[in-house]
Amino acid sequence: MIAKRFALTPGEPAGIGPDLCLLLARDSHPHALIAVASAELMHARAAELGLNVTLIEVTPARWPSQPAPAGSLYVWDTPLASPAVSGQLSPANARYVLATLQRAGEGCLDGSFAGMITAPVHKGVINEAGIPFSGHTEFLAQLTGTEQVVMMLATRGLRVALVTTHLPLMDVAAAITAERLQRVTRILHSDLVAKFGIARPRILVCGLNPHAGEGGHLGREEIEIIEPALQALRQEGIDLIGPLPADTLFTPKHLEHCDAVLAMYHDQGLPVLKYKGFGAAVNVTLGLPIVRTSVDHGTALDLAGTGRIDTGSLQVALETAYQMAR
Repeated sequence: MIAKRFALTPGEPAGIGPDLCLLLARDSHPHALIAVASAELMHARAAELGLNVTLIEVTPARWPSQPAPAGSLYVWDTPLASPAVSGQLSPANARYVLATLQRAGEGCLDGSFAGMITAPVHKGVINEAGIPFSGHTEFLAQLTGTEQVVMMLATRGLRVALVTTHLPLMDVAAAITAERLQRVTRILHSDLVAKFGIARPRILVCGLNPHAGEGGHLGREEIEIIEPALQALRQEGIDLIGPLPADTLFTPKHLEHCDAVLAMYHDQGLPVLKYKGFGAAVNVTLGLPIVRTSVDHGTALDLAGTGRIDTGSLQVALETAYQMAR
């Protein structure tokens, strides 16, 4: 296998993202992982963790062609605005976080990287800095000029994609339009074929309302919007089952015969996935012209600098990015 380059963004500097990258560097990897991060931060966090990791600074003028040896990590130095302290958020570093994402994303677009893997950011502190920010997914969509992206989380035996992402619950029903549902479904189907190698994906679709509307007695979105949209997509050759009640869809009888579940909103599908695979799940952004995967957890500020963390989700994110890049 020919080694490729992948960008690794450590996310919030006060959180566990830098720790995850350093812990990962203890082992050898099949591809060249380049941390787009502050070299100062990575040196300080390695010392705090007591890790003997050699940091090898690289730039676009001298990209590595081989993986870093075990015990070392490539770093594309991206300076902090303010010293980072484990567990202590600072709005001063919000623009640093976005700069790492910008560099990694642009590197994917220009072919420097085969994909990017992201550690968690803290949305709140970025917004406190006066920068509107709702998440990696939306940021990368804007960076790449992508009109519609799809958030999907995956773990062994289950993939869950979302029609809506970070919306207040009171706004979800109005956001479920036939146009949006069809765009999201087409992207999910296309990327399951192109990036996951599934020749004919079967997708289970959740209803919006309890009991999928109970024949219109608990809401009419299934009758008036969801089912007609799905029927039109079936005419295009997409294999769809639903809309099904979400409380019974996530059972072995249904899941063993599907390749992905399409949930209507964030907390309809993701609690089930995280219960099944927390710590061994990956967040994938579908629809982008680049490969992007992420961990399935947050910044865990209370664990930063302690070493008491599990790299399992980041390892799955790496493996998924490798698979998608192939």
